[in-house]
Amino acid sequence: MKTKMIWANFAIEDLDRTTDFYTKLGFKSNGRSNELTSFFFSDNSFVIHFFLKDILEKNTKVAFSNRQNPNEIIFTLSAETKEEVDQWAKSITDAGGKIDSEPQEFGDGYYGFVFSDPDGHKFNVFMM
Repeated sequence: MKTKMIWANFAIEDLDRTTDFYTKLGFKSNGRSNELTSFFFSDNSFVIHFFLKDILEKNTKVAFSNRQNPNEIIFTLSAETKEEVDQWAKSITDAGGKIDSEPQEFGDGYYGFVFSDPDGHKFNVFMM
């Protein structure tokens, strides 16, 4: 079986808060409706849709975790330098995100950190 595309769907609580957060981080909008806000996350047009939780649950017939529950996946955002990683950390904090693990070196030539968006979705910013 071959798929034409892949994208992610996350459940959120507040469209304005999520739109504001990812806009402040510089991600390009892929559109917004009264049910979702969507952004491009890379040069290869990887898309993440952020649906209002009740809409996503109604449409999929699946319950989604809340902020207190762990994530099933952590997306990694690639950085070119340590300075870029550090700038990401500052931008995320300034935009209202939470740094879960401070920028640090691990292994030879690896540097990064983990953050949570306002709905608790986790991302890793990583330089190698």
